Amino acid sequence: MSIQMDDMMPYGQFQVMGEHGPENVDVTEFFSGKRVIVFAVPGAFTPTCSISHLPGFVVHYDAFKEKGIDEIMCLSVNDVFVMDAWGKANNAENLVMAADGLAELTTSLGLELDISTAKLGVRSRRYAMLVDNGIVSNLWLEEPGEYKISSAEHVLSQI
Repeated sequence: MSIQMDDMMPYGQFQVMGEHGPENVDVTEFFSGKRVIVFAVPGAFTPTCSISHLPGFVVHYDAFKEKGIDEIMCLSVNDVFVMDAWGKANNAENLVMAADGLAELTTSLGLELDISTAKLGVRSRRYAMLVDNGIVSNLWLEEPGEYKISSAEHVLSQI
């Protein structure tokens, strides 16, 4: 079963690129006391993710901050090196580029997508959510192949 509104974020970790290399980040600690927008994509450097999804959150970063959002996190089932390079290629230095290399966090959220038939393995479904002090207060979950309600523009209009 996938995570729902009013659920607490699951225990676990993700990785980010730190000053001295990959760093593990504890989910509970990261979300504690903050309002965070998480948006997840099937893959870094993929067409919709690179042309529309990530750039929307980069462009609207200040508008999210004005609405009281502390962090914007982009989550993908890619390794930390890919997420770091993708963030740099898209001027996403203000976003938390979160790597879920083994899909552990994605699977614990129940939001995995098996696209092995396309030789891409297990990835994340496309979604956005507002997490307030570790509790999911809004969830915009796309149907497979869709990109509408998880866009930065739609999410911004809803908070």
